[in-house]
Amino acid sequence: MTRSPAVAGQFYPGDRTTLARTVAELCGPVSEEKRKQKALAVISPHAGYIYSGRVAGETFSRVVVPEDVIILGPNHHGHGAAVALMDRGAWQMPMGEVMINETLAAEIGQASHLVERDELAHVYEHSLEVQVPFLQYFQQNLTITPLVISYIPYEDCVEVGRGIAAAVQRYKKPVLIVASTDMTHYESRQAATAKDNLAIERILKLDGAGLYETVLGKRISMCGIMPTTIALSAAKELGAENVELVRYTDSGEMSGDTNQVVGYAGLIIS
Repeated sequence: MTRSPAVAGQFYPGDRTTLARTVAELCGPVSEEKRKQKALAVISPHAGYIYSGRVAGETFSRVVVPEDVIILGPNHHGHGAAVALMDRGAWQMPMGEVMINETLAAEIGQASHLVERDELAHVYEHSLEVQVPFLQYFQQNLTITPLVISYIPYEDCVEVGRGIAAAVQRYKKPVLIVASTDMTHYESRQAATAKDNLAIERILKLDGAGLYETVLGKRISMCGIMPTTIALSAAKELGAENVELVRYTDSGEMSGDTNQVVGYAGLIIS
């Protein structure tokens, strides 16, 4: 299967040249004080580039993007399996075709019984797609292993995370895990910032259980709670010791409307 873009020309420019220029502007120069680091995982937002692109660009510009990337995103449309893996084919993107890593996908499928081969969940989902141009910008030989995640219990997040970590260890090549999420949706800046700080505090402590409980208990509308919890679980299995918040902001920075904002955070796990 070749997957066509679902949101090119909407969330980001659909023209190859314009998109490459836009991503370059969003990523900006990397200063000597912020040299690229090897990372186990990245947490990045997935709104339209005009709103969250700067956070995503600043975050990806700080890490080494290897050839092989696992992308975890929330299921916004409700189609397909709870943990849906697209395990073959390619994604046709404005900046060029990106192959799915069938070897790594097979390893993940074997490592966790919760992962199901499912292409339907990926057809319209934007949360993974908007990450790809940033990854392409930094890695010309990019392959992706995409998983779309619906609501699953915390224990299942841990199980999938452990499976991903086991697959990465068997793969024996550098792999970056990307968890795609926006933070609080459509609350005032004051309310969103307060809630998001609670979630970010748990992420900074590599506390997946605390994050899951905080988001559900405080009713934080963080759409990528499952992908983020899975990424934390996998990263911890792979030896993660540090989390850095690159930037937090909200849609009001661009729109000027601080009464109804969506929060965006970029974090690096190493």
